[in-house]
Parts: sequence; structure tokens; C-alpha cells
Amino acid sequence: MRKNAFLKFALVAASLLLVASCSSSPEKVAETTASPSVQSANLKKHRHNPWQQGYEDDLDITQNTLSNASALKKKSPSFQTNDVWHRIRDGFIITDHETLDAETERQLRWFIEHPDYVGRVVERARPYLFHIVEEIHKRDMPMEIALLPVIESGYKPHAYSKSHASGLWQFIPATGQVFGLEQNWWYDGRRDVIKSTNAALDYLQKLYNDFGDWQLALAAYNCGEGTVGRAIKHNQERGLATDFRSLNLPAETTAYVPKLMAVSHLVKYPERYDISLSPIDNAPYLGVINVGSQIDLALAAKMADVSEDEMNLLNPAFNRWATAPQGPHELVLPLTQIEIFKSALAKMPASKRVTWARHRVQGGESLSVISRRYNTTVSVIKRANQLSSNQIRAGSHLLIPVSSGQLSNTALAEAEASSSRPTAQTRKSTYTVKHGDTWWNIARKHDLDISTLTGWNKKTAQDTLQPGQQLVLWSSQKAARKHVSYTIQNGDSLWAISRKFNVSVAQVREWNGLSDRSMLQPGQSLRLFLDET
Repeated sequence: MRKNAFLKFALVAASLLLVASCSSSPEKVAETTASPSVQSANLKKHRHNPWQQGYEDDLDITQNTLSNASALKKKSPSFQTNDVWHRIRDGFIITDHETLDAETERQLRWFIEHPDYVGRVVERARPYLFHIVEEIHKRDMPMEIALLPVIESGYKPHAYSKSHASGLWQFIPATGQVFGLEQNWWYDGRRDVIKSTNAALDYLQKLYNDFGDWQLALAAYNCGEGTVGRAIKHNQERGLATDFRSLNLPAETTAYVPKLMAVSHLVKYPERYDISLSPIDNAPYLGVINVGSQIDLALAAKMADVSEDEMNLLNPAFNRWATAPQGPHELVLPLTQIEIFKSALAKMPASKRVTWARHRVQGGESLSVISRRYNTTVSVIKRANQLSSNQIRAGSHLLIPVSSGQLSNTALAEAEASSSRPTAQTRKSTYTVKHGDTWWNIARKHDLDISTLTGWNKKTAQDTLQPGQQLVLWSSQKAARKHVSYTIQNGDSLWAISRKFNVSVAQVREWNGLSDRSMLQPGQSLRLFLDET
């Protein structure tokens, strides 16, 4: 009996020892087994620690591993953090960040090999990141989305692409209008940090509701829901999988989602690659104040006790030196400066918030000539001087609002201006506007884009044309263009057509009056303008 009891005791003890030897900390397991594909790739590491250089201390990295099961559900921060990067990591839900496919690994390698670029993007994101994270948190969306401007614009608020996309979130004009982003001579809501963020999140939520998958939603944000929808239908008809990796999408989109996954992986595990992300306070930095009237931005900067550069950085949506005469009059300011600004604003009557010049009308001058000289519009001069028509008399005087500082042109993206600037090998001519003319028909008549025509004349497509108005045209022998009609075939997409003719999707849309939601039909004819060279 004693022998049997001893044997039972020995067996129980051995079992307990075996169980104990097999257990370990979940955090340790995640740390030692994570991302085997990255480890096997033997990625090059760089020592780059701007945070240490600035604070002479080690950056505390708190691991926040997500299991495959919890990765599908939003996770609330389990601790109070002072660094918004911790909060972003804790909100990743699109992937588990443990295994990387080949394309994501390739994109990750580029960021690891360019730590200086990562550091610059972090600094550009600093004023805006907490606000974006807060808005994403309110909507219970994945925190990977807070990193999307890294891919779209490098967190440059004035970023402007060849396809006319603008701002942190890179809205093209048509999509911006669909999501309520106003665009005119004075103001471009696509560059408004607050409003464009709301619009981008609205759009992404709409895409997620359409496709039920965040990677497909992100793909559609890049190439359009029509392109993704057709790729899904193509696979469904052939009994193929319809996840992101299984779809035949444009090359840019095929790299787009992995690029975001690579950035989020780097943000989640920066210490693995000797990358330090400079801490960003997990606290509000920006505030919005409604001025209530037009205000000179340089004057507003003085009133808020901030530099004109900072005013421009926080209010990149304003194309000109002041807020628009009829609004919006909302300014974004550092929270620390809002009370200072309010105090100064209370002492500043609306009539003194804009500086005025007194202009004597010369013989032969018109309102359009005068408006160009003072970098304003005909409608602003007419409103300021209570004019009911465009008729002015030589010798009379006009009051014209002018800039008091250096912000007259800095807010207008330089890329947009340079894209429509004529070269040295051009010939100038003029066109007189007739009754019934529109920007659209004048541009078509001269084989131009609307954006090029308006750019040459320092106008926007929203500006009203007046009969008798003179428009500048430039022509080039070397850049001659020919008109081509293309008949849409089965399976065609705007992306495929633009690639075939070496033009942008935005140009094809503009030439044919298409929105980003327009569906192409086989047999439909498209008008294209091609360089003969």
C-alpha cells in the first residue's frame, strides 16, 4: 500500500514539474517569436535615436501584443499614457502584425533603411496627430488609419499631386466636393486639417460598410470603389477568393495597403529596428476659434502671438492672405494661444481686421486688371466698394483689402502653381469670353485641362466668367497636343485607360466630366488629349 501511495505521489509531482517547465510569459513568447519573416530577411538596422539625443534618456517602449482573436475587435487602452504612439499601437486591429507577406516586408525594409525620413515624418505629424487619433477613437476605427497620411502625403498639409489631389488625406477635387470640402479662390477644404480629417474618416467608414473589410476599404480609398468592386466580381464569377491579396488590382494599390501595414508594424515594434519615434504628447494641441469676419492671417498671427509660418502650418486651407470674405472664418490655433487671441480679438473691430489700400483708377484699367495687381478678386472689390456693375471711371478711387504680412502666397501650394506655369518655349495669346462661355467649353475648344486654363489666369473653376473678359492662353510647338476619341471595351477601367495613354486618371475624368463614382460602359466614347511627342 505504501509503495503504491508513493508511486502515485511521484507521478503527480512529475506531472506538475512537466506543466511548469512548459509555461512561460505570453509577452516573452510574443517577443521571441514575432514576425519570423522579418527576422529571416536579415533586415539592415540603423542606429538613429533623436529622442535620446534630445532628452538623454531611454525611450520606454511598452509592448502591446494582440492575439489573432483580439485583433479583430477594438481594444481600449489598458493604461493611462502620456505618449500618443502607445495609444496608436494599442488600437491596431487590421492585422496581428506578427507575420508579414513579402510585399509588406519589402516596404518595411525601405522605411528601416531610411530612418531620417521616418524622423522627419514624425515631426511633421506632431501638430496634427493627437487630433486625428481622437477622431478615430471616437468612431471606434482602427488606429492604423492614423498612419494613412504617412503614405498619402508624408504628413505634409500642402502636399499636391500630379493628379490634383491635395492635403494630408490627398482628396481629388471631385471626391472632396462629395464629402463637403469647399474649394474656391480663397479656401481649399481639402487642406483644412480638421474638415479633411472628418471627410477622410467619413469616406473610409463608407468604404468599410461597402466591403466589410478594412484592407479592401483602404484599397478602394486608393483606386476607387468601382475598381475594387469589379475585381471582387471578377473573382466571384470564377470561384476565387475575394480578399485583398487575391484581387487583381492596380500596381499602385497592390503596394499601397502593404505600405501602410509596414508603417504600422514599424510603429508597433520600433525597437526591433533601432528606430526611435520621438514622443508626442497624448493631449490636445489644437483648438478652433470662429473669428466671425474676414481677417488678415498675418494680423491674426500677431494677435495670437505665433509666427506667420505656424499660422500657415495650422491653417493650410487658406489659399490667400486672409480668410474668405464670406467665410469660413474659423482659425486653428495652439490651445495655449487661444485666450491670448480672444483677448486681442475683442479689442479689434471687424473693420480693422483687414488692411485696406486706396487705389486711383487709371485710364484703361478694368476691375480684373486691378484685382490681379492686388491678388484679390473682382467680386471682393465690388463688394468692398458697393459696385453694382464692372464699370469704373478713370480718376475714381477704390478701397482694396491687402495683406499686412508675408502670407499672401505661402498658403497656396507651390506645386499647384508650378504645374500650370508655362515654359520658356511658349507663345502667349488671349481669348475674349463670349456670352454662354464656360471654363469647360473654352478648355475643350483649346484642347486644355480646366486646371491648366484656370491656373494660367490665376482663377479657379468656381470663378464666374464675364462676357468681354480676356483670358490668357499659352501654346507650345514642342508640347502640341492632339485629340483622341477612345471607345471603352469590356473590362476597361479608368486606371487601365490612363496607363495605356500615359495620362492621369484625374485628367481623363476632367476631360469627360466624370466623377470618381461614374461607371464606365462598354461602347462609351472618351475624349483624350495627348502630347504628339
